[in-house]
Amino acid sequence: MNFEAMKSIYVFEMARMRRTLLQSVISPVITTSLYFIVFGTAIGSRIQTIDGVSYGSFITPGLIMLTLLTQCISNGSIGIYFPKFTGTIYEILSAPVAMTEILVGYVGAAATKGLIIGLIILATATFFVDIRIAHPFMMVVFLVLTAVTFSLLGFIIGIWAKSFEQLNIIPMLVVPPLTFLGGSFYSISMLSPFWQAVSHFNPVLYLVSGFRWSFYEIADVNPWMSLAMICVFLVICLSLLGWIFRTGYRLRS
Repeated sequence: MNFEAMKSIYVFEMARMRRTLLQSVISPVITTSLYFIVFGTAIGSRIQTIDGVSYGSFITPGLIMLTLLTQCISNGSIGIYFPKFTGTIYEILSAPVAMTEILVGYVGAAATKGLIIGLIILATATFFVDIRIAHPFMMVVFLVLTAVTFSLLGFIIGIWAKSFEQLNIIPMLVVPPLTFLGGSFYSISMLSPFWQAVSHFNPVLYLVSGFRWSFYEIADVNPWMSLAMICVFLVICLSLLGWIFRTGYRLRS
């Protein structure tokens, strides 16, 4: 294992966060604060509690997941896309570094950035609502697994993308709608039976539900099912990356 190579990639990618502090940290915090102000005031005044939890507290896990998914995918995709765009990817590929070591460096940095921002959002939420974490260990498990899985997805998108437009399709046009429709701001028990059934085809529902359970012990689906779904998605991403590394898809062409 070339730990020095992994460390170099990881440190370089983490330095990007310091260079773009306004975009990487401050912007998500301001956006999430506005969600609390708008949703907490406009909707929270009409929906007092959901399953015994105040509306502002109820939406906190969903807001953290929305930010985490978007940031991990964006950081994971940009990290590998820029070397492709500038041509420096060939220097990395020709170096005595295994693809798994490159993957650990880039994905590790993307997941770390996502976790940092997620924890900052959690700290920010305490200024607006009362937070109770019933299962801290499981909260960390859901947070880390989600960050790693969606950083891997971002890495795949970064390899696949041929333009900045393609790079932003998933994090900008796909993830937010799935998160909004995945029970981030409501319980799917409030929906009709038909739409409850449809919601179960939304993978984000399992992430949000499991993460919310670790806070308040309330969930739309069984938390162990949520954990299993994250693991399945993680295995799918790793399998797809294994194929990409074997074939050199859009890396060596």
